[in-house]
Amino acid sequence: MTVSNTSTARRPWRRRLLRTAVALTVLAGLAVYVVVHRETQPTVRAAHCSVADRDGAREGEPYRLAPQQAANAATVTVVGSTRELPERAMVIAVATAMQESSLYNIDYGDRDSVGLFQQRPSMGWGSIAEIMDPVYASGQFYDHLVEVPDYLELPLTVAAQEVQRSAFPDEYAKHEPEATVMAAAFTGRESAAVVCSRGSAEPVAGDPAAVAERLAADFPGAAAPVVSAEGLVVPVPPDAPEGRGWALAHWSVVHAVQLGIESVEFDGQRWTVEDAGAGWTESGADAGEIVLTVER
Repeated sequence: MTVSNTSTARRPWRRRLLRTAVALTVLAGLAVYVVVHRETQPTVRAAHCSVADRDGAREGEPYRLAPQQAANAATVTVVGSTRELPERAMVIAVATAMQESSLYNIDYGDRDSVGLFQQRPSMGWGSIAEIMDPVYASGQFYDHLVEVPDYLELPLTVAAQEVQRSAFPDEYAKHEPEATVMAAAFTGRESAAVVCSRGSAEPVAGDPAAVAERLAADFPGAAAPVVSAEGLVVPVPPDAPEGRGWALAHWSVVHAVQLGIESVEFDGQRWTVEDAGAGWTESGADAGEIVLTVER
């Protein structure tokens, strides 16, 4: 008697169909899990700062930087400002640091280059520890820049190259628009032009004494602040250099995430890290002093 193999032949196909169905079910389950997981997980937002471009080609669209970048741009600008250099000098310096280090105070580079301007100890710029101090490094850049004949009249990339001696001298020029905006803000020529957000990061407890010490390092010769448990009040005397008040206010904002500054008030305007998206809002703040409160 001959036995039919029809049912036996169908079994592999049934097994394949079963395996396919199981695989599809698993994939569908994974897809649902991924979607639900994404929807239920909190969004991580990076801390950032924005510098308003009110008159430039960006038509009001701000430049966005990490707080560390913005703080370094402020320091580079303030060092030039306290030396009473023209704003053009600060534009050249900020653009140079943008090209050399992206405004990060890095401890590495080509050969022995370090810091914001990638200065080399072996070439007489100072020790590694000195060059890694943004105030010192900025001062060294300006010391060399002012020795360049007619540097204010030169194209930015030419003036920067006279100081840096870079292998890529034409790269500085592309940073000029952004550097111009930052110099205007951090010299205080533009008011209420800088805001920062700590994103999803937890607040850092502020130490008013530490804020005052850092302020004195970047603004040597500025009026001494009055320190309290809640924060500090920084006087802006009538005879202070033009823009000094807003330079101090913007400096405070870009250091807020690092130093635990909660709010800044000056000249009828107030900024708070808790409501950074609102920018600067109207307040009764005096134009003769900057009031900083710290995170508790």
